[in-house]
Amino acid sequence: MTGMFGSIAAIGAGLAVLGAGLGIGRIGGSAVEGIARNPEAAGKIQTAMIIAAALIEGVALFGVVVGLLGAKA
Repeated sequence: MTGMFGSIAAIGAGLAVLGAGLGIGRIGGSAVEGIARNPEAAGKIQTAMIIAAALIEGVALFGVVVGLLGAKA
């Protein structure tokens, strides 16, 4: 049963990374679109984009750690 739990935990870690990749991709695409529409606001948009991407990356890293720790249990 432990092997099966480890596999499920690994799938959960992979889903966390996949979700983070999709989220950061959407943020980047929306930021480029926003800057194209309003170039004067590029600095504010870029700052908000970097902060949001960092938060998403932190949550994804937390998910991967929890998944890998779950695989060891």
